Amino acid sequence: MRKKRKKMLWVILLLGIAVLVGWIAWGNRTIGCTELQVRSAHLPEAFSGYTIAQVSDLHNAEFSDGNQRLLDMLREAEPDMIAITGDLIDSRKTNIAVALAFAEEAVRIAPCYYVSGNHEARVPEYRELKAGLEAAGVTVLDDARVEIEISGKSITIIGVNDPSFLADYLTSDAAVMDRKLSELSSEDASFTILLSHRPELFDTYAAHEMDLVLTGHAHGGQFRLPLIGGLIAPNQGLFPKYDDGLYSEGNTNMIVSRGLGNSIIPFRFNNRPEVVLIELKSQNECC
Repeated sequence: MRKKRKKMLWVILLLGIAVLVGWIAWGNRTIGCTELQVRSAHLPEAFSGYTIAQVSDLHNAEFSDGNQRLLDMLREAEPDMIAITGDLIDSRKTNIAVALAFAEEAVRIAPCYYVSGNHEARVPEYRELKAGLEAAGVTVLDDARVEIEISGKSITIIGVNDPSFLADYLTSDAAVMDRKLSELSSEDASFTILLSHRPELFDTYAAHEMDLVLTGHAHGGQFRLPLIGGLIAPNQGLFPKYDDGLYSEGNTNMIVSRGLGNSIIPFRFNNRPEVVLIELKSQNECC
């Protein structure tokens, strides 16, 4: 009887491990779509209902051949704009061809706007990547701003290079970002969307009164624990403050994407890769 119980416990344990491994594998190879809505009194009513698909931290990952599963999800979402918020490539396994193949198809779905991440700052191939993205029709925002117009009304898109491009031991990332935004922002600008890879600089974004900030970098905290959230994130350490979802301070809203790929740690736990679909709504619109 004791041997039978012991054998049964081993069977249950092995089945539990198999289920856990299968669940982790499923959670790393499938993509979720997280839908968020952002309301603002600054948003022109002409842009109410405007949708943005955010793709972040792909790290050269491929979801089926040619990233067709990811592209199919974007096609189904029918966004007005696709925002690519850094780490499209991975500095440890850089594959420019894979990154550009995705971009070439993504621009067929909607206008694409791209900013770099810390991994782009680490590789000598960044110029090649940038040139390829521009040739594909992607708007590369290297510390630049553009206006989008609908029915005579406009909003501003600002994109900043990752602070790693200017990293040194004397200047903090926050100081670098503060200088960039001082040069790029304008007091008389309309509703402003900032594309920036780094969520930990939220206080700086809020100080410059960005209306909406789209970020990534944190990978959702890599391992997500029930009731706690992410375990660890770059530049934030253990139990990061900004790891997933929507954060607000004053009139500034920041969305942190959990991203799609992995880097140093090759898998996620309880942290499914995601595309974030954001719908903009004018505060003046009742419903």
